[in-house]
Amino acid sequence: MPVGEDHDVVRYRVENGIARLRIDRPERANAISYDVMLGIIRGIELAAEDPAVALVQLTGAGAVFSSGRDMKEGSAGARAPEFSRTLMKGMYRNLFEVLLESPKPTMAIVNGPAVAAGTELVLACDIRILVDDAYLQLPEARRGVAANFGTIVLSQIAPRALAAEWTFTGRRIPAEEALRWGLVNRVVTRDQLEVVAAELAESIAANAPLSLRRMKESMTKSWGIPLSVALRIGTLGPNPYLSEDREEGARAFFERREPNWSGR
Repeated sequence: MPVGEDHDVVRYRVENGIARLRIDRPERANAISYDVMLGIIRGIELAAEDPAVALVQLTGAGAVFSSGRDMKEGSAGARAPEFSRTLMKGMYRNLFEVLLESPKPTMAIVNGPAVAAGTELVLACDIRILVDDAYLQLPEARRGVAANFGTIVLSQIAPRALAAEWTFTGRRIPAEEALRWGLVNRVVTRDQLEVVAAELAESIAANAPLSLRRMKESMTKSWGIPLSVALRIGTLGPNPYLSEDREEGARAFFERREPNWSGR
């Protein structure tokens, strides 16, 4: 079903415990407009509220994941001019943070180039699968702006010297280079992209919902802080050790069958 104010720009469907979000603006290379932002945020909210959803996938229609912010809308500034003038405030801050802090695990299925805010969407996801002819790129320095979210995230997940090179030059990061430096989980051929993404998503969705939420929140809240603090912050979130699913997991193990999770 469509989500967002413009009912054609972001599509949302749930199947087998997996919520699928698709940016649907191939004629604009899936540029991120105000309505796309609203649609992605709404999709993440729907998935968070749906007990049947274990994981959220994000992809783009056509041969491009996303070309980044819709520059026509940005230059006109008609709907949300504050995006161009403020540092990580307003809807842009919400878009990346909502995705990063989703209580459900997230997966980017990168079906083509991901540029500028498109790369930042990828970096905000937990799992990242790229088609082999895709690339990531943060070219903001060439446009007189700054990739605030992307710069910070890259410097935390890659060696600082490389993060500096990628952001200061704005050059493309080919899929294999992204894989080599741990920016992505898999690089696959185009005919295998959906198959590999589905297999990995299903292997995640098959696990206990409360365990996934606890692990996701622990990772998110403890990222980049000292271990002694992280070990305490990591106790936030639902407690699977007190859940019915813990008992079900033990029963299923001893009975040599697949568990039937209740999410309680």
